[in-house]
Amino acid sequence: MTRTLRTTLLRTAAELDALPRPAGAERAVVMTMGALHDGHATLIRAAREAAGPDGQVVVTVFVNPLQFGEAADLDRYPRTLDADLETAADAGADAVFAPGVDEVYPGGEPQVRITAGPMGERLEGASRPGHFDGMLTVVAKLLHLTRPDEAFYGQKDAQQLALIRRMVRDLNFGVRITGVPTVRDEDGLALSSRNRFLSPPERHTALALPRALFAAQDRLAAQQALHERAKATAPGGDRAAGLNRLGEARAAADAQAVALARPNGAPAAVRAAARTILDEAAARNRVPLVLDYLALVDPADFTEIPDDRESGEAILAVAARVGSTRLIDNIPLTFGALT
Repeated sequence: MTRTLRTTLLRTAAELDALPRPAGAERAVVMTMGALHDGHATLIRAAREAAGPDGQVVVTVFVNPLQFGEAADLDRYPRTLDADLETAADAGADAVFAPGVDEVYPGGEPQVRITAGPMGERLEGASRPGHFDGMLTVVAKLLHLTRPDEAFYGQKDAQQLALIRRMVRDLNFGVRITGVPTVRDEDGLALSSRNRFLSPPERHTALALPRALFAAQDRLAAQQALHERAKATAPGGDRAAGLNRLGEARAAADAQAVALARPNGAPAAVRAAARTILDEAAARNRVPLVLDYLALVDPADFTEIPDDRESGEAILAVAARVGSTRLIDNIPLTFGALT
């Protein structure tokens, strides 16, 4: 074992197994593929807070070949272990487990793998066949190797987080899974190790992703607020009549059309607001955005939310390619029950 700053670097499962574990204290784990940024640091800080001063925080750094469909993507993924050790130490990690491929997969690729099931075939799974099988397989191995009480994952990879939660529940892993909100740069772009590949014009185009998500969020909030105001001002709960009484010309007419068409047209409005931003980015930027998917899904199984959904939780997810870089982003939404 060697030590850098306050953090122990572990290279083998034997070294990890020998890591002293404080009696009665909790171990929290943050799994990464390296190239750590402030989003990862936020995860580590959350783990540090949860484990407490007497607990232990272990960060794993492993670029998992089973998650990559093309060898070129695997080779291109940044490896910055020295900088990662400093980031992990500064954020409060006690140890970094950074094994080689032969250590994680002795004897080559595993013959037995975990299958992600139907949820793993949607959205990211459809775009990257086999990706989630590889992800769950290495997460399962790392959970067994690190033996944490609690593991932390970013909500930016919402489908990944949902699948890990499902695996842990379905296969009776004795670990708590905690999601940490997406961390964004000042311009709104979700932090990602892939952002370093974006040129300035490409980053300008990429900003359409968070703009689309926040436009959808704003549209939902405005529409639901207007419906509530209309309901409060309308005799007998007639929303359409209440909207007319509000005297908010275009907004009232817009929401009135939705109210007359169905009990709550918020899902369609959310999709439309985001799609407008993305279509503009595809048509007008010097570097166009190539949309992979825009989907409003149920966080439990990532199936599409129907247009007549009146209440409940949802995730608006987007994936697109800008230049040679593929980016994903999402935002959680809550639809209110309007009567």
